[in-house]
Amino acid sequence: MDLDDLTIFRTVVREGGITRAAEKLHRVQSNVTTRIRQLEDKLGVELFIREGRRLIVSPSGRVLLDYADRLLALADEARAAVSDGTPRGRLRFGSMESTAAARLPALLARFHAQYPEVQLELRTGPTGPLIAEVIDGRLECALVSGPVEDARVTSVPAFDEELVLVAPAGHPAIASPRDLRARTLLTFEPGCAYRQRLQAWLASGEVVPERVVELSSYHAMIGCVASGMGVALVPRSLLAMLPVEDSVSIHVLPPAFALARTVLIHRSGTPGPTVRALADLIGRA
Repeated sequence: MDLDDLTIFRTVVREGGITRAAEKLHRVQSNVTTRIRQLEDKLGVELFIREGRRLIVSPSGRVLLDYADRLLALADEARAAVSDGTPRGRLRFGSMESTAAARLPALLARFHAQYPEVQLELRTGPTGPLIAEVIDGRLECALVSGPVEDARVTSVPAFDEELVLVAPAGHPAIASPRDLRARTLLTFEPGCAYRQRLQAWLASGEVVPERVVELSSYHAMIGCVASGMGVALVPRSLLAMLPVEDSVSIHVLPPAFALARTVLIHRSGTPGPTVRALADLIGRA
């Protein structure tokens, strides 16, 4: 099994079949089919479940795909490390959704202008899953809510955020969790660091939320707040970009819950030139 085998296998998975993978790889279909069969023979397992012309990734195939992603990323890193140090190749970069919306557009435009040979792949998600993907090698780096206390990753300070509580318009002043009229939390999935802060603030006032509604975007979250459905915790930098006007009310939290530092994390050790270039650009932002 070599890197070429893994590249062909991963492309078949990503493209959803032999035909499109062959086009992507500029190979004939018979060659791709043969290489997949040879790889299965080498490993002694079926990597795909074949239903007519359909290929469905088997459980063994999903395991190999995870390793293929990591090995190919490591190969890219090795090639970059022994080159002239110029950032190039693919950079798989993760970010919290709020950071991607409020902080990254201008920064990534500058990054692309300075390093046109880098193909940036941005993935958004909550802090917990992003940390796991960096540790597993599925991402080279990610912007997450700090602190991250794991010896397997290195953290570099990136941005300081103020988190504010967003409630329906006309809600009276909120000085403590007991002042909440609507005790439904509008938030992301459990791995979200801001969700954990909101729950910690409620717990500080011995308030138990009546319901937690998980949403997939801040636009949906703010819309639900405006309709009177509940409350949400949002970075002020993002809120300034959304058309909220007078549809919601904004409430300040104590510093212990409001102040959050976003950090850039990568696996411990010497980062590649592309990650270093991104970290330097963030540091100057």
